[in-house]
Amino acid sequence: MESFKEFVANQVAVAAAESDGEKTGPSTGNGVNQVDFEDDTTPSQTIGVNESSPQAKVNSEGSEFPEDVVPQMYPLLSNNPPGSPPLAPGKRDEEDDDEELDFSKSLNRTASPSPVTLKRNKGAKVGKVGEEGVMRMHKFTLHETANYYYIVGSDLLDSAFRILKIDRTSELGELSITEDDIVYTKKETQQILNAIDEGNRATGGLKIKTSFWGLLGFIRFTAHYYMIYVTKRSQVAMIGGHYIYQIDKTDMMPLVTAASTRLKTDHHLEEARFIGILGNLDLTRSFYFSYSYDVTRTLQHNIMRERQALYDGLAEPLKCDHNDMFVWNHHLLEPAKQALKNPFDWCVSIVHGYVDQSALSIYWGRVVYVTIIARRSRFFAGARFLKRGANDLGYVANDVETEQIVSEMLTTSFHAPGPVLFANNKYTSYVQHRGSIPLHWTQDSTGVSPKPDIHLSVVDPFFSAAALHFDNLFKRYGTPVYVLNLVKARERTPRESKLLKEYTLAINYLNQFLPKDKQILYHAWDMSRASKSRDGDVIASLEAIAEDIMPKIGFFQNGNDEKTGLKLQAGVARTNCIDCLDRTNAAQFVIAKKALGYQLEALGVMEGTSVQYDSDAINLFTHMWHDHGDTIAVQYGGSHLVNTMATYRKINQWTSHSRDMVESFKRYYNNSFMDAQRQEAYNLFLGNYVFAQDKPMLWDLTTDYYLHHSDPRSMFGKRRPSYRQWYTSEYLQSPSMPPSIWPRELRDRPVEYFDDYWVEYYRPLAISSFKKLFSFKMHSNLRYIPISSTASGKYDFSPFKVRNTANESDGEGGHGKHTARKGVKIVAPSDDAASTMGMTDSIASSVPHSALEPTPAPKPNTLGPWLDAQQQLHNTLQRRQYTGIIKEPSFEVQSQSVPKIPELPTTTTSDLTNSSLLPPTKAELAVQSFASLVTRSLDPQARQAGEYQRYVTHPSNIPLVVSSDIDYSSAPLEFLEYLSKTTSDPAEHTVLRHYDDERGAVSLTMDERAEASLDEYTEYLASGAVEDPLTVLHEDGEKKRYKAYRKWLKGKSLFKQRPVVGDDVDAL
Repeated sequence: MESFKEFVANQVAVAAAESDGEKTGPSTGNGVNQVDFEDDTTPSQTIGVNESSPQAKVNSEGSEFPEDVVPQMYPLLSNNPPGSPPLAPGKRDEEDDDEELDFSKSLNRTASPSPVTLKRNKGAKVGKVGEEGVMRMHKFTLHETANYYYIVGSDLLDSAFRILKIDRTSELGELSITEDDIVYTKKETQQILNAIDEGNRATGGLKIKTSFWGLLGFIRFTAHYYMIYVTKRSQVAMIGGHYIYQIDKTDMMPLVTAASTRLKTDHHLEEARFIGILGNLDLTRSFYFSYSYDVTRTLQHNIMRERQALYDGLAEPLKCDHNDMFVWNHHLLEPAKQALKNPFDWCVSIVHGYVDQSALSIYWGRVVYVTIIARRSRFFAGARFLKRGANDLGYVANDVETEQIVSEMLTTSFHAPGPVLFANNKYTSYVQHRGSIPLHWTQDSTGVSPKPDIHLSVVDPFFSAAALHFDNLFKRYGTPVYVLNLVKARERTPRESKLLKEYTLAINYLNQFLPKDKQILYHAWDMSRASKSRDGDVIASLEAIAEDIMPKIGFFQNGNDEKTGLKLQAGVARTNCIDCLDRTNAAQFVIAKKALGYQLEALGVMEGTSVQYDSDAINLFTHMWHDHGDTIAVQYGGSHLVNTMATYRKINQWTSHSRDMVESFKRYYNNSFMDAQRQEAYNLFLGNYVFAQDKPMLWDLTTDYYLHHSDPRSMFGKRRPSYRQWYTSEYLQSPSMPPSIWPRELRDRPVEYFDDYWVEYYRPLAISSFKKLFSFKMHSNLRYIPISSTASGKYDFSPFKVRNTANESDGEGGHGKHTARKGVKIVAPSDDAASTMGMTDSIASSVPHSALEPTPAPKPNTLGPWLDAQQQLHNTLQRRQYTGIIKEPSFEVQSQSVPKIPELPTTTTSDLTNSSLLPPTKAELAVQSFASLVTRSLDPQARQAGEYQRYVTHPSNIPLVVSSDIDYSSAPLEFLEYLSKTTSDPAEHTVLRHYDDERGAVSLTMDERAEASLDEYTEYLASGAVEDPLTVLHEDGEKKRYKAYRKWLKGKSLFKQRPVVGDDVDAL
């Protein structure tokens, strides 16, 4: 990849060559005559170079000034993105619409082929799946006729097409799919579609229904099947030239005819409820997929698998080897696997978790890419208090595998120069694991306590669940397994300490049967107690633990052999607390920070393995891990992290305490009221619950225990596992990397035959803009560099330079700076515009500053003294949304009092005026609503003086001592009615009736009430003489006391009981 400097030089050379060509004459026509760009660039907008401009010359041997006199100068920098050209009238700015497929809604038929054309195409050669030149399908178009669906898939170059036919008239509960394994050209595909359209002309022909980016699978509830597909995606990471996409929009379509949708089945009400439950599941929240890179596996496993295929003489592995543990649409793929020959040519496997990638810019254009991939297990998945510990199969709750890939993509692909297949030594990775304590324990969340008691539900002296769990860790990562237990050791009321004691016994029991060099490394440390003590240094203790972990486990670095830097990670660090959220994320960050130092040293970026806090690299890394922790916390606990890295570093300010309280309340609210709904969505989507005639409905289950545990009857006839030999010996062996060889039969093949990264990443024949280029939109530390500090040329661009508030404005820092005097500054009302920028709990104000008034430096907040100060000042990136798996209601009404985020100042505007304002996120609206509720409760006030005056002067405020004279005109109606019922004076009753008639009250004397209730009293006396008073006769239906009985006959009772018809009614 050429640098930007080389790119400009090449463009100048091309421009010079074109100008020479114009002087000599027209070109020979060998090149492209005309190219249509996306933007409306005219020739007058072309940037030229003045030939008469002087060229700067640099003398490397001598200098005009002595070496000790020349000051150290750093290159100037401007991180303002290039402005977009003005749009033509009637056009809109589509920043991310490159992922939108532009298809017409009606089929454009071509002309009917002539006999000569048919004769010429009769002997045309077509390819089959697996032959050379066949690319992976990336784009799909859905066509429909009256009885069939046709899916046409194409590759990125639109040169290879395949067709899939789905029968819409199949029997109830059946999925009929026909897969054509022939690869067609674009012309042949159009001819086939024309023939289908001609054959179905009587029933409406062939229509284009929609376009999408991949199938997620098929699902069935009580009747027919539904097809779920991805309609919108966005790029979030790129590894080895292979993109990883995030799902932005999905759709579900029933595989039935139009007439069948109007027919109601026997379970149409249950079908609608199942669809509603699945509709609560939002697949656009932290779900990811890739066409050509296995996101379910680690980088070390993928490279090892590709090399093993080359060693066996194959161009690529024979079949997909997805880790089913992380394939969240596994249940949806089961029907596709049974109906299709090549299901993964049409369907994509999705993972749930977190994916993010950032660029770390080093000196002179050297860029290191940091990628974080978190994969959540689909086994024993659920909400926080509903899924604790482990099930009987050894799967634990909140099981998340986090991998950080640090690479320097001097060459984009995984292949080393030569080429040497899959041996690029510029790729490194490190894997961690988190998960609940592998014991049988629960917490009852039905009460009002935010911290329910912990109960050990099953006492297993052989710790079978823990044995199965660690054997699975040996299979996935090898040995050793380093267990870091962060639960509390000392408590007034034992809660977490009970699990600490039981977990320690389990590790000691399992270790006594393992070989000495393969035993589980166990380290228990009360992190909560250390963080609350004044002299406790949590970060230093975690740094020491990380320093102990890295040499024992190591990390992965690709290479041909050990001489070229090949290293393998053997084992994994498993971290847990009680929830595996706050404390676990902080501990994993410190371990990841230590691993980052090792990876940067292996890439030759820095000397040593220590990277300091408050540097550009760690600030960017902290921001990524903070997003990672928030996403994992929302998915499992329902709220963001309560304790962040700033909490444990003890640099958070007092304003962050209110934020912690809000997050604690949100977590308690979601766990109490939203977990049941979320658990139903998990169980239905993951296939834990499947409808059957002899099973209760999902919403009728009192517990889902039997959905996540094995059936005890399945153990009959099986051999019980050994309590002593609980592990698998093959999993204890050290990993080995096959050599990178070129198969002898494939010597004449190009690199693209083994890996199609070139077409996917570089996208030939496609023209785009910088705003749509993922590499340009990627997060980078260059976006947060203060431009004003680089004007003097003394700013140090090293990402490993420690930044702090004392030397932030001076690149070298320390010289000529005096310490700010402590004290309280009283801000005048006229200084509100300047003071707003310094607030730590608000967003940058849009109040313009005077040209003579310097812009005040923003005060950093808890996410990092240097990084967030620049975010608060410029704020170029939209705030990331941390959302759970359940859909939230959208806010259509925009509050005028909500602060909005200003845009990055351009080169023409140095202040924050006239910036386009972005709407606040849902999380911001929720926090503001809760904060306003707390404020109003602490400071109650009457908003309208009229309502308060009405409350004070209400006539019900009668004094305790009253006179005998009663003001009937101002007395309340209830009081007048009470007097009319109790008075015996006819004159007074006449007066009361007068006021009653004027004000609409109803007053009756005692005699009038007695006469009105005489019939009821007579009926009551007669009922006592009946021999069987509980028997209701037919003539009793007209009586007033049997009003409920009449409603029951009409079917209007509370429980919706149906009335008895026919002879049963007459018998009553």
